[in-house]
Amino acid sequence: MSPAADRPADRPTDSPDSPDGRPVDLARLVTVMRETGPLVHCLTNSVVRQITADVLLAAGAAPAMVDHPGEASDFAAIASGVLINVGNPTAEQVEGMHAAIASARAAGTPWVLDPVAVGGLVLRTGLATDWLEAGPAAIRANASETIALAGTGAGGRGVDSTEDVLAAESSARDLSARSGAVVAVTGPRDLVVTQRPGHLGEAAPPTRTTWVESGHPLLQKVIGTGCALGALTAAYLGAARSAGIADHDAVVAAHAHAGAAGTVAARTAAGPGSFAVAWLDALYTLTPEEIAGLVTVSEA
Repeated sequence: MSPAADRPADRPTDSPDSPDGRPVDLARLVTVMRETGPLVHCLTNSVVRQITADVLLAAGAAPAMVDHPGEASDFAAIASGVLINVGNPTAEQVEGMHAAIASARAAGTPWVLDPVAVGGLVLRTGLATDWLEAGPAAIRANASETIALAGTGAGGRGVDSTEDVLAAESSARDLSARSGAVVAVTGPRDLVVTQRPGHLGEAAPPTRTTWVESGHPLLQKVIGTGCALGALTAAYLGAARSAGIADHDAVVAAHAHAGAAGTVAARTAAGPGSFAVAWLDALYTLTPEEIAGLVTVSEA
């Protein structure tokens, strides 16, 4: 059985509210996420734990940083969503990640793979590649990470991308078809792709391709913004599934929320330090309607 066919039975693959080609209802999704207050189990790297927890709280979710192997399995089973971030893996944490993924799959809990800096480092590349077979609901990566994970490139410069988002579109489709996940490629414009297996020919477009335009270059000057976005994606996935909304729409909404807050934060920021604080404030204060109005979403 292929990984895509092995996705949990309760995973929404489409929604009456946003069939292929119809814009995502961002305001509704933000409202659902905030009203749900999803609990996100974060197995992430030590450098970004603080900002990840802060972002989840500001946006309307609840964070939990549980990565001990003896606890990760139990916690993943009760969480709304799980984040697996390979940015700084230790032997104990990797054991916890394996346990959390297995538990999330058994419970039907959506989990997000963030393949930080894959391609140039053997351990994390092997882990992320193996986990493609474990049914992630979403993969969030930059262009270089996406290309490397698909096996068509060597990766970027550490956590920084050396590729353009458009150059990663084909790789994103391949990863989505192989894993069954929604694949989000972040950059100046964010790309969100859902590709069903068997539709990779040039004449057959992916099931859904969505471009999200928002944010500000200062997001790249604050450590952990991308990693925190992976956690926010898990929050939106958990909330959306509870409302029967498609995973694709949830991933788009997470990127829209983070990007809209970045746009607003940049208006008053003097530099990266004040931007980071203003970004958290905007994640918290922006209304669903304001978030929707600050983002351009286009279905290809």
